[in-house]
Parts: sequence; structure tokens; C-alpha cells
Amino acid sequence: MSSIPVTARVRPPSVINEQIRALMLRSAGRLTAAQRAEYEALVEEWATAVSSGEPEAA
Repeated sequence: MSSIPVTARVRPPSVINEQIRALMLRSAGRLTAAQRAEYEALVEEWATAVSSGEPEAA
């Protein structure tokens, strides 16, 4: 096993935002516990992408 850390690729905020929007549309704005966990993970990923200055998707 390699000791070199694997860095995760940061997705563009617009891509993550579309995934958040799709989740909210599918759930009609009422999230189950599993969907809430997915939403929170997506929001955290989005915030990281925004703060890292990741360029928007073309």
C-alpha cells in the first residue's frame, strides 16, 4: 500500500448545486433522514468547492 496521500478532486460548485437542486426536487422539499445526510454532505462539499476557488463548470 502506498503512503502517498490521495487528494480528492474538488468538483465545481455549479455541479454540486445541480445535485442539491435535483435532490430537493425529488423529495419535494421534505427530506428523509438518509436524504438529509446526503444533503448535508453535498452542502459541505459545495462550501469547500466555493472556498477553494474552484472554477465553474463550462
